[in-house]
Amino acid sequence: MKLYFSPGACSLSPHIVLAESGLPFELERVDLGAKKTASGADYWQINPKGYVPAMALNDGQVLTEGPAIVQYIADLVPERQLAPPAGTMACYRLQEHLNFITSELHKGFSPLFNRKVTEEWKTVVKELLGRRIGVVAKQLEGKAYLMGDTFTVADAYLFTILRWSKGAHIDLAQWPGLPDYMGRVAARPAVHECLEAERLR
Repeated sequence: MKLYFSPGACSLSPHIVLAESGLPFELERVDLGAKKTASGADYWQINPKGYVPAMALNDGQVLTEGPAIVQYIADLVPERQLAPPAGTMACYRLQEHLNFITSELHKGFSPLFNRKVTEEWKTVVKELLGRRIGVVAKQLEGKAYLMGDTFTVADAYLFTILRWSKGAHIDLAQWPGLPDYMGRVAARPAVHECLEAERLR
């Protein structure tokens, strides 16, 4: 398998999950401005959506969208417990977390990195985003990870998105427990490996 990524982008989430899975994989960096991969390939031909992540599977197919990719990886290695078994309530809770992160947090951060968005509108966006971050902070109370004591693909995604708070000038310390959570995830060997590989440390 090959993961197409851009350092610090949302592709860090499947990168972490791949590292946690123990499966063999390759990485290929994408220049999102030029839409070219490190090997010189036209990224539009790999992923017509033009953004990361995309993952080339061993059978030649290409899978896109972070939540789908991380679920696919987790299903390949059920013994790693990166996702609960299909059909269980825990599985639906995981999907609930992934959907909230992708629609309310991931997309919520996007306007804050858009140079065309006014500062006035960014203030409004930050207020709404703050309420959304408050939801996950509440969900984490008394737990090591979103699903309890077990690290799952939802934590890889949440960690990735919350890392953007620094660049968006949002202080996570205003939510008790979040800095500890971020530190706990960052300390995992697989996560440390990915941050080093993407030169994010």
